[in-house]
Amino acid sequence: MTSEPAETSSGAPGPNRGSPWPATVASLAAGAGFFALWIWLLPGWLGFHVDAEGANRWRWIVAVPSVLGFAVALRCIWDFGWTGRGTPVPVAPPQKLVVVGFYRYVRNPMYVGFFVGWISLWVIFGRASRTALIVALVAVAAVALFVPLYEEPTLRKLFGAQYEQYCRNVPRWLPRLRPWSQ
Repeated sequence: MTSEPAETSSGAPGPNRGSPWPATVASLAAGAGFFALWIWLLPGWLGFHVDAEGANRWRWIVAVPSVLGFAVALRCIWDFGWTGRGTPVPVAPPQKLVVVGFYRYVRNPMYVGFFVGWISLWVIFGRASRTALIVALVAVAAVALFVPLYEEPTLRKLFGAQYEQYCRNVPRWLPRLRPWSQ
């Protein structure tokens, strides 16, 4: 959440702010690395077999939420760099609390976007083997524990009352119907 605009009305950077580009590029690189890692690891674990001929035609409708989910995650990665001046990687966190775009609806839109994207791809290309289900459940449980046990306490330390107010007004996983504005 940033209470001052990223730029002044003249388009120049605001006070005490350098160019947002280095952090934005770093955020996009971190996001691309994370996404590439999961593209490389997850398909085998989840039983993806990219066989467009073999997928039932009705399944392709699920490509829409998949693209939208990944687009939400990409926009959130951008917001981490441009608005927050940091990355999604814990070693280079945002300098400013990010409450723009999808973060005005839900506190964890990047996770939600990736979840929707992957589940949708699984519907199109996957098969529900026992191993795939276990891997998926472990991943969801890991994220569900990581957020309240590490991420949220870290954000409370970094942003204090500003983050507390945000938490009171924006839900962790299920989006609000209307965007929150301070």
